[in-house]
Amino acid sequence: MAFTFLREVPQEGTATYTPQPFMLPWGAKVDDAFVDKLFEICERMGWGPDLADDLMGCIAFESGRTFQPDIRNAAGSGATGLIQFMPATARDLGTTTGDLARMTAVDQLEYVYAYFTKYGWHRRVKTLEDMYMAILMPKYISSPLGTVLFNDGTRAYAQNRGLDADQDGRITKAEAAAKVRAVYLEGFAPGNAREVFYVT
Repeated sequence: MAFTFLREVPQEGTATYTPQPFMLPWGAKVDDAFVDKLFEICERMGWGPDLADDLMGCIAFESGRTFQPDIRNAAGSGATGLIQFMPATARDLGTTTGDLARMTAVDQLEYVYAYFTKYGWHRRVKTLEDMYMAILMPKYISSPLGTVLFNDGTRAYAQNRGLDADQDGRITKAEAAAKVRAVYLEGFAPGNAREVFYVT
């Protein structure tokens, strides 16, 4: 099913469709140009309102709720931008993290589109957890939520120990994505979301 997104309902002329409202999490924290570009790339990927919402949640989480194109990973990994592009990933997309940091957020959204489509992940993403896996560890995109990503005794586990909610020495896909979902839900709070529309 194809979706067309509308930031607002046109007030002139006779509409031959009925726009359906939905709330865009964190939509009140970005400008109109950002929302327009977000909708454009979602339409190009064949994503509906749910995945548009999920993408805003992932960007909010990855950018520390700033939506700034130049934000860098605090741990010093070199990851930069709206979905924390790693240096090697940026090179694979034909750019650099330095160039990404100098872009506007709207321009960088085109690289978010390139990231998801270059590897075909946009066709496999069905949930917020899948979308976050596409960013964090793509091989787990379609895996069950209980899939173990990291086990105690490994460097990866040590670096992500804070995600092990039940402290059982295993970090599952659900646990890894839990903080992303919390930020996503925060995006619907008054003052964070904005009403937008879609047409099928």
